[in-house]
Amino acid sequence: MNPSAQSVSFSTANPHALATILEASQTKSIIASRDIFDVSGIKLWARDLPVSQALQRKLLDRQLRHPLESCLIAEDGVTTRSLVQSLEQLLERDTPLAALLQPHADRIVHAAAHLPLHSVAQLLLTAGQVSRPASFEHALQAMALTGALMAAHGGGTRELRLAMLCGLLHDLGEMYIAPRYGEADVERALDFLSYQQLVVHPHIGKLLVEQLTNYPPEVARAIAEHHERLDGSGYPHCLHRDLLSPLGRLLAVSEGTLAALRGEQAHLTRASVALRAVPGEYDLGWVGLVSCGARRQPALQASAGVDEIRARLSQLDAALQAAQRNTSALLPTAETPALKDALGLAQHLLARLRMGWNASGLWSADGVAAQDLAEVEAVEHELQFRLRSIVRAAQLRAGVLPEGDALRLNSLCEGLADRAS
Repeated sequence: MNPSAQSVSFSTANPHALATILEASQTKSIIASRDIFDVSGIKLWARDLPVSQALQRKLLDRQLRHPLESCLIAEDGVTTRSLVQSLEQLLERDTPLAALLQPHADRIVHAAAHLPLHSVAQLLLTAGQVSRPASFEHALQAMALTGALMAAHGGGTRELRLAMLCGLLHDLGEMYIAPRYGEADVERALDFLSYQQLVVHPHIGKLLVEQLTNYPPEVARAIAEHHERLDGSGYPHCLHRDLLSPLGRLLAVSEGTLAALRGEQAHLTRASVALRAVPGEYDLGWVGLVSCGARRQPALQASAGVDEIRARLSQLDAALQAAQRNTSALLPTAETPALKDALGLAQHLLARLRMGWNASGLWSADGVAAQDLAEVEAVEHELQFRLRSIVRAAQLRAGVLPEGDALRLNSLCEGLADRAS
């Protein structure tokens, strides 16, 4: 994990969060809810004053007596009423999520009307709605989806509200990194530098909720876990099955579903395939609910014919085999423990992809039937994406390497990227 995630502090104003708040203040009334002092007792801003660029200048590198977020309030920002209105609009749209959301519309709308909005959460949601609308839309979808999945699971009132809070707040940590690194801009297209910045946001979100709000501890924990995987292949802490909470598992499935639905060819079948492509990543109890919703939608259509898809499957098989051979060959040449660790991770992830390949039956390309083409193509695309993602995971694990090992890792990563293209 990026070491900066370990040193997050709210005693100084985060420049990215502050810039987002200031942008929102141009159209929203955001004021100081108390006097703002630095640690030495110097008054920097008076209660009831609206925020402005002058506040930004005064806060520069100043240690604060209280976190800035707890000193501001959005007077005309996001409310439970506006959340309900936005949710109702989402439910009316013909989206791939409709099959999952609409059977539970009444329950999730009622729960949304009773979600407790802490002032810090309300401030950041308001700033995000104005300055990062794609991120706010993602939070709204996650709130609705986690609620619908919990309702389908038979969860009670408290469980439903907690699940929806987790969905609504899970990406608040993104506001503390540069906006160009946000996952709402399609995580699948991120380069390594962007990925390196992005992976800290679950940890930041956890600290934010834990330190600056009064939400139950299970909310902060689930936020920290929403990119973790049961097999230990997630981030930022590579947690395994027994260490993941029930809400964290739900949030991971919700996040995985929404990630698969980004793009022009959004379809619940693609999401269902993405969640099942590599066995052991996600909690099957939640995955099953998504798959049931996918079966209620019109069938997914393939974009290519049998011969082309068979040829692509053969290429993907060859790419997986070559990547596994190259990783094994590089291991004995590694000079540092860091590279050995990174190559070991790559080896583990490639083995997981091979497991998914074998479980899907793609190894028998000649046996691909015309009626299965669309789902086979979806699995192929997902495994190709996973092959590319191994590059970022290995680079992140390795960190800064001496020249020789850096060249070795680079040769592996370039090979993986070429084979996945």
